[in-house]
Amino acid sequence: MPKLKERPKPVITPELCKGCGRCIDACPKHCFTMGEMINPLSGLIPAKVDLNACNGCGLCFDACPEPYALERWIEDALAVELEMAEVKPAAENAPPVIPTTRKPLPTAQPLILKGTYASAVGALLAGCRHFFGYPITPSTEGAELMAKLLPDLDGVFVQAVSEVATVNMIYGCGGAGRPAMTFTSSPGFSLMLEGISYMIGAEVPGVFVNIMRGGPGLGNIAPEQSDIKLACRGLGHGNTHAIALAPSSPQEMLDLTMLAFELSFKYRNPVVVLGDGYLGQITGKVNLPETMVAPGIPRWAVYGDAQHRDNLICSIMLSEEALEAHNTYLNRKYRAMIEHEQRAETYYCDDADVLLIAANTPARMAKGAVESLRRQGVRAGLFRPITLWPFPIDLLTPLLEDVQEIVVVEASNGQLEDELRLALSKAHVIDLPLIENVRHFGGILPQQDEIVEKVLNYRVWAS
Repeated sequence: MPKLKERPKPVITPELCKGCGRCIDACPKHCFTMGEMINPLSGLIPAKVDLNACNGCGLCFDACPEPYALERWIEDALAVELEMAEVKPAAENAPPVIPTTRKPLPTAQPLILKGTYASAVGALLAGCRHFFGYPITPSTEGAELMAKLLPDLDGVFVQAVSEVATVNMIYGCGGAGRPAMTFTSSPGFSLMLEGISYMIGAEVPGVFVNIMRGGPGLGNIAPEQSDIKLACRGLGHGNTHAIALAPSSPQEMLDLTMLAFELSFKYRNPVVVLGDGYLGQITGKVNLPETMVAPGIPRWAVYGDAQHRDNLICSIMLSEEALEAHNTYLNRKYRAMIEHEQRAETYYCDDADVLLIAANTPARMAKGAVESLRRQGVRAGLFRPITLWPFPIDLLTPLLEDVQEIVVVEASNGQLEDELRLALSKAHVIDLPLIENVRHFGGILPQQDEIVEKVLNYRVWAS
């Protein structure tokens, strides 16, 4: 072992220094001065040392009341530390990537599935073999189907003791690089928000299928778009965003669940599939895709083997500077999502002067209203956001040039309209058409005839 220098010089450990100033008084060479910045780990202002004039007298060591605040400097300190600790050098090669692949599916006839079943089948086709959940109406049937199918597919189904336990199990499984999911509904989703925030901070993938029901509180089990604000603006504490997908049919429940797993691993971030209680329970024709996914193991995974032993999944950063840098990095990731992942469907929008905006089941009523209005000579169109976050504003703004009226159709008190208005504001759209709405709550859905009536009444008033 290398020997210490005969007259070692001091090095301050900032987080242990109390800033008492005794080293300043003791030093005959005036090497020590009081610092200016608070150390985030101690909350105190540590001293600073300049070794240019230091002769290694050691008086500072005698004066310091903290046994580890002043360390004795040794030449080639890192090499000595490694030798003393007998640290083995890191592996030369990073962990291997086992790539995700796709396997062809045999041609099959369309299936007749309810929405939650379609989402469960989509998860299985996306390579999900780990499900964690707690039963809650109206999403429970999806979990029941996973419980029935996963054992035959060498999968794992765990009924957790609570929604809080569920999200933390998904955190662990996603941290190992494995596709994991849950089905839940509005009160359960609220309980998962802290864990979702942890997952976003630690960059852990996972899919949350939330079949929204009436609220607030326990509310009821009927359909309502009650969680748009949670999925778009309230995913736990801190700087949190996740892609939120809004299907409107059993077919899209399957397709968007598969997409959710793809996006979750693409961005190392949770993805939310927002259905409503009606969509979760209705039955429809569902076509299976041509391929299914065989998931790999990403390089960052904490997989539990020797090759991935040095990986770390963590959402805690005690240093303010480090946490700010991490949030800056997350913001760049969010900007990439906004730029690349906006999705929407348009229906008769090319010449529309009245634009209906709706998602989930209310979009089905709005589509019928467009057809009815067109038969009456009204140039109506439907803009259906498929991503509620990021809101597809880049796809909407080119359609607004000739639009005189926007009607937001939703089963909530303006949660979708709030996303629209915020997106318009951030896009600096100033010359807005009139924005009206048709809203219902508590499980009552907007109906086609009242949407038509809202549009016709406005045209009579405007004329």
